[in-house]
Amino acid sequence: MDWNVITSNLQLLLYGAWMTIKITAVAVSCGFIIGLIVSLARMSNFILIRLIAKCYVDIIRGTPMLVQIFMIYFALPQIIGMRIDPYVAAVAACSINSGAYVSEIFRAGIQSVDKGQMEAGRSLGLTWWQTMRHIIIPQAFKASIPPLGNEFIAMLKDSSLVSVIGFEELMRRGQLIIAKTYAATEIWGTVAIIYLCMTLPISRLVAYLERKYNVK
Repeated sequence: MDWNVITSNLQLLLYGAWMTIKITAVAVSCGFIIGLIVSLARMSNFILIRLIAKCYVDIIRGTPMLVQIFMIYFALPQIIGMRIDPYVAAVAACSINSGAYVSEIFRAGIQSVDKGQMEAGRSLGLTWWQTMRHIIIPQAFKASIPPLGNEFIAMLKDSSLVSVIGFEELMRRGQLIIAKTYAATEIWGTVAIIYLCMTLPISRLVAYLERKYNVK
């Protein structure tokens, strides 16, 4: 084990880890918004809106994320006639992918709330949206905490796929360092430990939130 290789390249790997966290945070935040909108669309009374939302979820969940990254970074520029920055492509692909999975998490959470809650809200004079906003969604969010935490962890690891378009997150930084040093064991071992150090605190945070909100 060559510790000098690890210590001399640790700063580069940590910067890559920061970029991984940045992409994941932005993607899951955007996915949170997309997922909420799509989940409500899937429960809409309008057939066309439900169909569009269902097609989006089925297509994204039914195709590999790697293909989605390639479509945005390589295929989309041919359609719009301009190059897309790797960071923008990475965030867009991860956000769209996350949105499909988050939408199903929210839909399951909303459907787990007793239907009487909606009836009670409407009987108090609240509109459908006011009832969803003040009564249904807060309860659904509590029920969705564990799967949302799992989605964040999954996206943190899956974001390594954006290395294929040259974006220098943690995985790509590791590949570049290995190409120069040939120290595969040391670098990949360090990369694995860094990923573990990023995911464990999230797991602990999710467990804390479960206890705080008494999620069953």
